[in-house]
Amino acid sequence: MSEGDTLLYLDGVTVTFDGFRALNALSLVLEQGEMRAVIGPNGAGKTTMMDVITGKTRPDTGKVMFGKDTDLTRLDEPAIASLGIGRKFQKPTVFEPHTVWDNLLLALAGDRAPRFTLFARQTADEKRRIEQILETTRLTDVRHRAAADLSHGQKQWLEIGMLLAQEPQLLLVDEPVAGMTDAETEQTAVLLREINRTRSVVVVEHDMAFVRALDVKVTVLNEGSVLAEGPIDLVSDDPKVIEVYLGR
Repeated sequence: MSEGDTLLYLDGVTVTFDGFRALNALSLVLEQGEMRAVIGPNGAGKTTMMDVITGKTRPDTGKVMFGKDTDLTRLDEPAIASLGIGRKFQKPTVFEPHTVWDNLLLALAGDRAPRFTLFARQTADEKRRIEQILETTRLTDVRHRAAADLSHGQKQWLEIGMLLAQEPQLLLVDEPVAGMTDAETEQTAVLLREINRTRSVVVVEHDMAFVRALDVKVTVLNEGSVLAEGPIDLVSDDPKVIEVYLGR
């Protein structure tokens, strides 16, 4: 394997909780600039995989390489985040009383101490970056609205925007369209494809129509290992995948 373009490389990763194998010799390669969808039944290891990549869980065995020479298993969560790996959990965590604009300002990567952030004058560069993120996340019209007043879908987009503010190279997104309307789900597919122009993205998702809309390579996990991998049509026709996951 040429490691020149590999951004993330999991090799033989095993994680056991009280005798249960959450990940079982999992191997996965993500290229620089790639978007990958990860699907699989509940308990397949999708969340544990994200936990391992972000340093929340340490594997029993295996390597997790970011770029050519950074072994993520040796680093803690803050160190991994500062390398440029951002994670969005299923439930959005935004600062509800603050406006959309102030949420993004608080999230901007930089040396501002949080208690001074909202009072200090914003630099032209910060303003420009926030405007850019608002446009990407379709939130320009609600920039002055409190986050608490946003729709569920808009809160999810704001949280994605807050991650973008931290300039990640790799974005890990957990079930972004759970609870969204059909229109919001469609918008989210467009949004993630747009983000993928400049960053690598891993999306864990159950919604197959959404995965199809992303139109990217799909990895199917089952019992902590890769069961199948490839374009969505290939994977959906795989008898093993139908048996364990699609059930039709």
